Amino acid sequence: MTREGMAAKFKPLLEKEIGELRALSETGAASRAPVTLDQQSVGRLSRMDAMQAQAMAQATERRRHLRIQQVEAALKRIAEGEYGYCLSCGEEIEERRLQTDAAAPLCIGCSRGES
Repeated sequence: MTREGMAAKFKPLLEKEIGELRALSETGAASRAPVTLDQQSVGRLSRMDAMQAQAMAQATERRRHLRIQQVEAALKRIAEGEYGYCLSCGEEIEERRLQTDAAAPLCIGCSRGES
């Protein structure tokens, strides 16, 4: 398949993924909000549980934000006609790798440090 064909094939998938990630980020905003100290309504252990849940939600959001950046970079490469080429060695990235991760910036060899 040509590079243009692969870009046309994967662009809708990337756009869908970024839309879903942004929607998840918006809906999870409340779980990342600061935990208030209100000893009357919440006991100490409950507050600790809430703080742990908040920390997990924040970590999830950091990973989600990183993935959004990766997908945005892939969409930028599509727009610039550079999609499907390894950012390290410049060789074509195999279609099977892009099917696994459409935002992959490196060929399998470079991602393993084999170059």
